[in-house]
Amino acid sequence: MQLEQLLAVLERDGVLLLSDPVLPSVATLVAGGPIGGSWWGHPSGDEIYHLSNELGDHADVLVSKLVSAKVTFVHRRLWPAIVAVGSLRAAWQMDGLSDAARWLLGQVDESGHLAWDDIPPILPPDNRPAVAAIRVIEPRLLVLMRQVHTPTGAHAKELTTWASWADAHGVAAEDPAQAKHELETVLDELNQRYGAFATLPWQARRRR
Repeated sequence: MQLEQLLAVLERDGVLLLSDPVLPSVATLVAGGPIGGSWWGHPSGDEIYHLSNELGDHADVLVSKLVSAKVTFVHRRLWPAIVAVGSLRAAWQMDGLSDAARWLLGQVDESGHLAWDDIPPILPPDNRPAVAAIRVIEPRLLVLMRQVHTPTGAHAKELTTWASWADAHGVAAEDPAQAKHELETVLDELNQRYGAFATLPWQARRRR
């Protein structure tokens, strides 16, 4: 499996998951079929890891937890839609956020970007761990998150507002209603083609 082959699938479908038992994913494409359990222990695990990193770093690819709260590679043609939806601050994004998550969101809104070492491990006002707040914020698409390695080798997150990211990449947001329809159409077509039941963040919250 070559990076160009993964890019071709992503360009065709608009989105590509890192791992999924039904929908196209980097893991299944590299392994040649669905993987039972975690792909980390699979014989193709190293190849999956390196190719997923290469794909995530490509100029035409954005990484977000767009589909079923899983790591999703998003093609450039859908960037205006995801920026519009992520910027909404709609009820499905804001309802139920902890005070700590709201505080963190306010910090990234104020600065436009928070590096991993700008984020205190414990957040005011309710002294919740930052990792817990980030875990809640990320699948709601409230900000764009990027995973980085710290000097110690640990995994950490950097947070960027959609407005800052869009300005840096020359992306103009679509009309929000049109954006949601476009993303829903993309996923509906994939679900129908593969017999899957994947959801987008606002769909998942409606079904709870």
